[in-house]
This record gives sequence, structure tokens and C-alpha cells, in this order.
Amino acid sequence: MTAPVIGFAGMTHLGVNSAAAAAARGYSTVWFDPDRAMVGRLESGEFPVVEPGLVELANTNRERISFTSDATALGRCAVVYIACDVPTDEQGDSDLSSVRRLIDTVSAGLARDAVLVVLCQVPPGFTRALDWPVAQRYYQVETLVFGSAVERALHPERFIVGCADPAVPLPGPYRGFLEAFGCPVLPMRYESAELAKIAINCCLVASVTVANTLAGLSERIGADWNEIVPALRLDRRIGHHAYLAPGLGLAGGNLERDLATVLRLAEETGSHVELVRASLADSRQRRDWPLRTLHQELLAGHPDAVVAVLGLSYKENTHSTKNSPSLALIRHLGPWPLRVHDPVVPARAAGHPRATGCATALEAATGADALAIMTPWPAYREVSPSDLRRVMRGRVILDPYRVLDGAAARAAGFDYFALGVPVLRAGEKATRA
Repeated sequence: MTAPVIGFAGMTHLGVNSAAAAAARGYSTVWFDPDRAMVGRLESGEFPVVEPGLVELANTNRERISFTSDATALGRCAVVYIACDVPTDEQGDSDLSSVRRLIDTVSAGLARDAVLVVLCQVPPGFTRALDWPVAQRYYQVETLVFGSAVERALHPERFIVGCADPAVPLPGPYRGFLEAFGCPVLPMRYESAELAKIAINCCLVASVTVANTLAGLSERIGADWNEIVPALRLDRRIGHHAYLAPGLGLAGGNLERDLATVLRLAEETGSHVELVRASLADSRQRRDWPLRTLHQELLAGHPDAVVAVLGLSYKENTHSTKNSPSLALIRHLGPWPLRVHDPVVPARAAGHPRATGCATALEAATGADALAIMTPWPAYREVSPSDLRRVMRGRVILDPYRVLDGAAARAAGFDYFALGVPVLRAGEKATRA
């Protein structure tokens, strides 16, 4: 029996990675986007997102990929995913207008028996309200992670599928496609699946909040949070894959969107969600850690200090700067000259009138009074503290994610600041790194 053709509408991060995984599983795929220029770039091998292994995966399976800006080309697909990214504003609220427009564009040309699957994240109630037959309308939870999206798209932990009636078997082509990935398929009502995505992210937020709170306490009492983490990972109730690394608040947009959705639903229904409000307050407090530290150690008394910023993306191995802690810091450094570097994101993304883009991390550090490593790109781990000491004018290093060896930085003459560990001052006797 011939395998069905699978369509993906919306060639943003979600659509591109999901479509590449479908092609890698042996399915002929149609990659649709209404933006002709975008489709042209894809055809020439220029992808709109950065993900390790994505270009190689698409090139390897090129014979099963058809790019198009013509929505009628989706008419030969048995299953079509609505897979555009959903933008959010500064408060984390979703703008669903582009999703609705895309659904209207796509549905007009689909075969009458085609299965329409909403893959992008939408609030509870969205899928049930769509104008498409319920027997062929589904919502599927996406769990891609920036920086490891290819791996998660190829090897999902499970598929969570929202249905009008979870007791009714999924249509054959759709069921067969999901089963090709060899993971559990969990059907449930539309609203349960839409809320399941939010529930997953709320659990992640809880882990992040606990790690940030106790890492902050560790900095003040002489504990080292990194020494504690292995004990937590060995506890089955917490586990090996728990989010336990302290960070600079919530970033990337997805977690904030779900917290904003919970707050909106709570306001509409009268539910008590003070835990969510506390998590948002904790996130804001942790995001200001670099700025507080820089002002305390340097900026308050040095109006002409030069700050080097390494990393602009919100995390390593991605081009995304959505809610980036680095850009949040840079917005508050308007009066000071900056030297910036990121392996992927251009310096103009800093949006700072006195920012100078540099070709390497060491070049960015040259002449700086302070260095802030705001994104833990693997390449920054190769930077030697002794080389930094040779080119920097000052002696302050902010390394929230502990990219460098703290003991080596102190030995090189720096005051070293990281999350979850007390300050390591140059000249002080070493007790931990």
C-alpha cells in the first residue's frame, strides 16, 4: 500500500523541523508557505532557522520533499499539519490571527477526506471551534525544544492527540503516520490535549523556579548548587532529565505564553493560581541578576566602562532571541559602549547604538572592563581565562551558566560571578570552583 503524503503548512521553526522528520521517516512531504520568497530560499537550501543537523537531514531526504507557495498543492495530502510558530507579545499573550489565516488558506484546497491537524500551540477551545469536520480535525501537542528540535522531532517521547471523541479510532492515514515513529499515542478530548501542553510547561516552570530559588540561596550561604544537582537527579521522583540548572529567568516565549494563558483562564473562571504569579515574579528577579551584578561591581562608578557581551540568542544552538536574557541586559546598558559576539545572531540584533560586533569571542573581550557570557555556546568553553586576562582591561567576569572554569578565572586574576555558587574573588584562598 502506498504511504500517504503528509503536508506541513507554515515553514517556521516548528514546521521545518517537523516536516524534515516526516521525510526522514520515509514519507513524501509537501512543505507549504504562502511566502514565495521563503519557499525560494528553502529550495536553494537556505533555511530560516538554526538547528543542529537540520540542513543535513533535509538534504539527505530531498527526494521526499516538495516545496511550494501554492496551497492547492496540499490537495494531494492525506494529512496536513498547521505548523506555523505562534508569535507572542511582551506579556506572553499569543497572536492567533496568523494561525487562523493559514487555516483558511489551507482548508480551501484540501481534499474532502483530508485530516487537518493543528500542531502549533493554541489555547484550550481553539480546535473545537474550527470549521472543519470533527472526524477529520485534530490537535497534536508539539514538544520541540530549540537547540535539539531535530532529535525530538525524529524520536518523540509520545504523541498527545486532541480529538472530538477520543474513543473513536484515528483515521487510518493519520494513525499509520504516528505509529511510524514507534512511540505511545495518547488520544484525549481537544481541550485536554491543549491543556496538556500547558501542563507540561507549567511543570518545567516549577523545576526552573525551584532551581533558581535554591541556587540564589546557595550563592549567599557558601553552598554550590552544582554539587546538589546530582543528588536530585538520582531521586526517581525528580529524575535524570529534570530542569535543575539555574538560569536567568524564563526565555524563548513558550513557557511565558503558557503562564499567560493560565492567568487569563484563571481570571475568566475564578481559579486560584498564585503559584504561577510567583513563578513569573521569580523569573523577573533572576533575569536582572547580570544587571545588578554589573552595577554593583563596575558600572555605578565608571560611566565610560566597556562591557563585552558573549551570546545574543536566548540559549545555545539556536538563532532565536525571543525573551533573550542577553538582549534584556543590553537594553539597560544604553549609556555604555559594548563589544558583542554570537556565533549565529548578527550584532545588529542587539539594537544598541554603541554596540560593536566582533568576529570572535576574544576580539569582543579586547579592551573590556567586564565580560558577560550570556549564552552558553559550546565555542565559549574553549576560551582560556589566561587569554582573557591578556586582552581585557578590567577583571570582572559574569558567567551565569558556568561556561568557564571558575577556579582558573580566579587564578588568572578575575572576580568571577556565576549562578548557584559564591563569588570567587581574585586573591582569595580557593575553597571551591
